Amino acid sequence: MIARSDGIFLTSQAYLELEEKSEIKHEYIDGQVYAMAGTTDTHNTIGLNLALLIRNHLRGSECRVYFADIKARIEKLNRFYYPNIIVTCDPKDRETPTYKCFPKLIIEVLSNSTEAFARGDKFNDYQILDSLKEYVLVNSKHQRVETFRRNEQGLWVLQTYTPSDETFELQSINLTASFIDLYQDVELAAISTTDYT
Repeated sequence: MIARSDGIFLTSQAYLELEEKSEIKHEYIDGQVYAMAGTTDTHNTIGLNLALLIRNHLRGSECRVYFADIKARIEKLNRFYYPNIIVTCDPKDRETPTYKCFPKLIIEVLSNSTEAFARGDKFNDYQILDSLKEYVLVNSKHQRVETFRRNEQGLWVLQTYTPSDETFELQSINLTASFIDLYQDVELAAISTTDYT
């Protein structure tokens, strides 16, 4: 994210109207908008691979998967974010074509410029969403998937997957997928499996 320089406060409705016409995507935090940095082919390929895996898995169900250009709205905090992938199974989300309020699963593909925010304030904000069951961080430098799942006590529990596991789980949508499929056509720096221990 890159801060907007003029510091003008916008209502959420004004933000949505401007965003609809903007050639650049912006996230919205309590009246301020922040331009989003571009992406890389590695980041984009990982996101697309995962979106296709999820889409094929959910085909014919009540759940919908959205990739890249649909916002997650956190109304209680007056926020709009652009996750890489959102899955929602709530029919109320079909009423809002540019944002979703009731995601079950949110996935962020990490990059150098977004990793700290995705792990910190953004995840903290997402936790406000009662519908959210799973938050997933996919690494774009190494083959690693980190899943944060809300347990029955409402606590977030981390499970990390690496290539030695061969597969990873998205329990919120009952999907098990392979690292080979996730990182297909992606060239990453060679790392031995001992680097994960």
